[in-house]
Amino acid sequence: MPTAPSDDLAAWIGRRETVEDRVDPRRVADLAATLDRPAPPPGAPLPPAWHWILFNRFVPAGEVGADGHPRRGGFLPPVPLPRRMWAGGRLRFHDALPVGAAARRESEIVKVEPKRGRSGELVFVLVRHRIFADDRLAITEEHDIVYREAPAPGTKGPASEPAPARGAWRDTVRPDPVLLFRYSALTLNGHRIHYDQPYVTAVEGYPGLVVHGPLIATLLLDLALRAAPGRWIDSFSFRALSTLFVDSPFTVNGQPDGGGARLWAANEAGALAMQATIEFSAHPI
Repeated sequence: MPTAPSDDLAAWIGRRETVEDRVDPRRVADLAATLDRPAPPPGAPLPPAWHWILFNRFVPAGEVGADGHPRRGGFLPPVPLPRRMWAGGRLRFHDALPVGAAARRESEIVKVEPKRGRSGELVFVLVRHRIFADDRLAITEEHDIVYREAPAPGTKGPASEPAPARGAWRDTVRPDPVLLFRYSALTLNGHRIHYDQPYVTAVEGYPGLVVHGPLIATLLLDLALRAAPGRWIDSFSFRALSTLFVDSPFTVNGQPDGGGARLWAANEAGALAMQATIEFSAHPI
């Protein structure tokens, strides 16, 4: 049976922080160039999930942990497990986040939950965000973070679930080191699994550089919006299921479903890497 969080970790439940930023047109244009998409002009709504380039800060060099993230024990709890991954999330888009607007993110840790899975000890952390544009609520988001044990040498990961048959929408993505580097830079993500080959293979035990979970989610949303031009997304839920790696092509796929769509990403072998659902808004922003 999973145990309750230790007193040290449980003390982080309810912790809050507020970060202010600006939806800077230059940064937005840089993300558009990275994704090879037109840049929305000042005043236009920021595309869904592009807000992940906001609210990220560099900590002083002396406060950086061994994995490249800020040392644990600041806003996030000091979970002792070495692997940290973005496991998924749920977002609702209430109003536009215009390019050029002043933005504010209010965050709270609402759950710290140890578990034991097939891969060993796990700790799940749930963070709830509220994002405002010029004091109007634009996005609410629940962010799932998972911490894992390091794998024993030679250990194989669990078998991956096969992806669904090809959907109505499909694109192939070829993630190279430049894409991973640029997305890390735009999101101020120092996690070494995305750019440091010796670290990711020798320390964390992956076969190569890891494609960012939020980047995959962004590409799924981008696919849906290009397949349904003129629509706006009301809500988005996604879950990471297996890892995608640099220089290994993967597909992003979608299938209309009622007032929304089912989305998924799959690796070259057809294994499911991420699954997601969206609901389109009846009233575009």
